[in-house]
Amino acid sequence: MKLPAYVRITVFGAITVFSATAVCCAAALAAAPGTAVAEDGIFAELKGAGLDFVHFNGMSGRFYMAEINSGGGALLDYDNDGDLDAYLVQGRMFGDEAIDKAVFPPKHPLPLTDRLYRNDLKVAKDGTRTLRFTDVTEEAGLKPGAYGFGIAAGDYDNDGWVDLYVTRLGSNSLLRNNGDGTFTDVTKAARADDDRWSVPAAFVDFDRDGWLDLYVGNYLRFSFDKHKICRTATGAQDYCGPSAYPGVPDRLLRNRGRGTDKAVTFEDVSAKAGMLREPSKSLGVVTADFNGDGAVDFYVANDLTPNQMWIQLEGGRFSDEALLAGAAVNANGKAEASMGVDAGDFDGDGDDDLFMTHLVRETNTLFLNDGEGMFEDATIETGLGVPSWSHTSWGSAWFDYDNDGWLEMMIANGAVKIIEELANAGDPYPFHETNQLFHNRGVSGKGKVGFEDVTAQAGKVFELSEVSRSVAVGDLDNDGDHDVLLVNNNGPARLLINTVGQDRHWVGLRLLGKDVPRDMLGTRVALIRPGKDPLWRRARSDGSFAAANDPRVLIGLGDAAKGPVEIRAHWPDGSVEQWRDVAIDRYTTLKQGSGRSVP
Repeated sequence: MKLPAYVRITVFGAITVFSATAVCCAAALAAAPGTAVAEDGIFAELKGAGLDFVHFNGMSGRFYMAEINSGGGALLDYDNDGDLDAYLVQGRMFGDEAIDKAVFPPKHPLPLTDRLYRNDLKVAKDGTRTLRFTDVTEEAGLKPGAYGFGIAAGDYDNDGWVDLYVTRLGSNSLLRNNGDGTFTDVTKAARADDDRWSVPAAFVDFDRDGWLDLYVGNYLRFSFDKHKICRTATGAQDYCGPSAYPGVPDRLLRNRGRGTDKAVTFEDVSAKAGMLREPSKSLGVVTADFNGDGAVDFYVANDLTPNQMWIQLEGGRFSDEALLAGAAVNANGKAEASMGVDAGDFDGDGDDDLFMTHLVRETNTLFLNDGEGMFEDATIETGLGVPSWSHTSWGSAWFDYDNDGWLEMMIANGAVKIIEELANAGDPYPFHETNQLFHNRGVSGKGKVGFEDVTAQAGKVFELSEVSRSVAVGDLDNDGDHDVLLVNNNGPARLLINTVGQDRHWVGLRLLGKDVPRDMLGTRVALIRPGKDPLWRRARSDGSFAAANDPRVLIGLGDAAKGPVEIRAHWPDGSVEQWRDVAIDRYTTLKQGSGRSVP
């Protein structure tokens, strides 16, 4: 059976970067030798650059629920060369089914593994940036594992090299970065396994001891021998929904640090934390201080069950305050099919708001934070409700694509139930939809923030109809704006290069620890602006669906900014430091202990 005849476009393998004084981008690009540009919108797809990953979902016609949900990826600098590499999570056949039973044969050689692509970014003297990716899966030592879903990235052993945690249907994988281009599976030795169906995961130092802990979200109690048959209203077989299987509790793994044998291990503190009382159906997790008390909390997006907001109490205990906080169900009191989730200060008031994606005919949901951990459903008034009504949405990301200082939203779409119109037309994979991009219009005269659907101006890559799942954001070409890694179920991964953000001023920050050379995930950063409210961002790699993002902080300054700027970092241990001379339009590394202490 052939893959759907999707639209194909050819764009570029080299990108030219401009300063904020560039007047006519098209003319400047055309003058750059050897550079081909798709002048079609906000994003252009990068092709012919070596990232040739195609996801294999293992479907054999039996409608296993897991095969329609998968497709995760990460942007990370695994080799510490200063640019972002890409890790793609791969599927496989289910149970003991043979590969010749696959409806869509795999595009990669057997045995199937996750794949790692090294970014070999080249920057010429004239500012031209050329992106090339090299498949280093074999030399990295990646081995076949259980069916893959999501990924978390963080330096759990404090050696300065980012490690990976891959969630699977079956045993998960903790991959230790050896610092020489290879990874070692240390899952069992580190006591980090979970052999259930895990999807989201996030690294964060919740107990402030200097070691990254790990939250693992579990989905359903699914097994092949108890696979259920579900049907449409016409009697045709279709994928089951989450109500067909019971949920299972998530797991909180506390990092115990380096023991006497020099090994770093985890302790399951889920029971001590109070998290085992509530089974979930987790598909997304994000970490932030939602109530402003200085402690890390967890927000979990659950499928057709109320979402959870684990607020941290004293002694490492947590309490699910989602219902009391107004963030468990929508404004109508209904639990929705939450998939992806992200947290960010979209309205510029200094606290992290929440956005989560949902099933078709539900609308996505935006929860507005009042700064003290109480939330209001602001979906309709911000303009994000109606455009999502006809889509099933997954990966989502807050990021400022045009560097105007306001966070925008990208959404990956793709159905989980057969779209009858496509099936009736003979489509071999009738689940595909187009993705969406929303521009933040900023604060109006009434103090309200609204969004405009700019999908039509986003670029030709947004005209493609595919079964999209994961969205990971990061600055792939180091030109000062966010690019996108888009992962499709049963289709190719795509690199979406930002063509507009570099034309405005920006500040890029990497936040490193005082005694450990790792990214300090969970750090809150304030950019101080005279006469204006600060711009707040946080260093994180979590969020979206089944994704890991660039841990660097990127803050857009708009057109009128003058440098240098003042930065305040609120570190995970509670200390605050200030730098008053941070340069604009470049990346700066801020190391804890090198700034001026602020009470």
